[in-house]
Amino acid sequence: MSDLNKIYTNQRTGNHGATAASRTDFQRDFDRIIFSSAFRRLQNKTQVFPLPGSVFVHNRLTHSLEVSSVGRSLGSLVGEFIVQNFEKDLNENSKDFYLNNLSNVIAAACLCHDVGNPAFGHSGEDAIASYFEKNQSLTGLFTDKEWADLVNFEGNANAIRVLTHQQKGKDEGGTQLTHTTLASIAKYPCEAIAKKKGTLHRKKFGFFQNEKNTFLEIAKSVNMIAESDEPIIFKRHPFVWLVEAADDICYNIIDMEDAHRLGIVSTKDCENLFLDLIKSENQNTKRVEDKLAILTNSNERISYLRAKVINALINKSIEIYQQNFDKILNGTLDKALLDTYKKENPSLQEIESFSIAKIYGHRSVVEIENAGYNVMYELLNHFIPPIIKENSERKSYDKKALQLMPQQFHYEDGTTYQKVLGVIDFVSGMTDNFATDLYRKIKGIDIGMTV
Repeated sequence: MSDLNKIYTNQRTGNHGATAASRTDFQRDFDRIIFSSAFRRLQNKTQVFPLPGSVFVHNRLTHSLEVSSVGRSLGSLVGEFIVQNFEKDLNENSKDFYLNNLSNVIAAACLCHDVGNPAFGHSGEDAIASYFEKNQSLTGLFTDKEWADLVNFEGNANAIRVLTHQQKGKDEGGTQLTHTTLASIAKYPCEAIAKKKGTLHRKKFGFFQNEKNTFLEIAKSVNMIAESDEPIIFKRHPFVWLVEAADDICYNIIDMEDAHRLGIVSTKDCENLFLDLIKSENQNTKRVEDKLAILTNSNERISYLRAKVINALINKSIEIYQQNFDKILNGTLDKALLDTYKKENPSLQEIESFSIAKIYGHRSVVEIENAGYNVMYELLNHFIPPIIKENSERKSYDKKALQLMPQQFHYEDGTTYQKVLGVIDFVSGMTDNFATDLYRKIKGIDIGMTV
């Protein structure tokens, strides 16, 4: 079982030590993410609905801010629980960490949990993976493990790369976050070749081969439990469950609120779904009903109910975390906190079913997924063929294609795998608008001057 005194550290990537400051190391993580360009780009990346529209809906940035807010509450409540119940096992530094800084760690991890996601939501991920699936002739250029990274491209693994990788001409250690914050976003702490459907911590993968040594350093410094050395598989870090719960709470509920604002879901349906969930957790709903009697604006009514639902799900997640704390510490819990609750709560099941039928299958959502897939696929098809050629073999049009890619993404001295990762860094980091504009220009749909 994990030692609660040894599952956190202020060690940073790039071997940057702690510095004297008015903020704690974990508060500094939060601030570094806020000011990073990777985080800023999330403001123009699709969450679910097309951007921009006449009605403001969530993008990846607003989603991440809200997940962070929920995560801070979860971290604070769990920190208090740990100190109250395991005080005899904790040293003074640990008591301070759990009471005052676990909330900062979870908030920071939630803030950056999506920085590895490409434009256009999950269709962007699918486009990158399927580019390699459809170009099997490239397999000979890569090792089996490198190829597994490419054909299973995954935003979670890419987040570790975005946050830790030293781009050409930039400082060592990437964003230079603490290993604690980075471990907290590793939902799938294994390499791509170890993926296993039906096993929660191996459902996807958590790091590329290029970042393997960095990930091993992170895992060692926060004492993650090793499951296998070959292939590399770890048990989840105990803090991951809270980041995952915050994300699950937000997208389950806030996608519904967005759909209501867009007129896809009626006020009545949305209110009934939210009220049913509140009633399932709180027998005394008179206060809620009294408040609704005052509120006549439909958006305000839904916002109020959304806040109540999120609060109920935070409390339930904490309850499940506490009940399963031993399993979480020894790495044997095999179901996400909200999935555990969903199994016993028909109201949450109904919200999920309704969302799949009415929201994620809505024509506007499917259109953006189709468009995004094609845009991302064609961008890769423009840059990868020239990058894998030796410089001496590149034709004039190959060189001109690569001129469109900024220098920090060129790894000419690296392996073919590293060169291809440079292209993926460039394409996956694009915002929806930038990717669409570049696609239109290289296809000749728009011809004009870019300054």
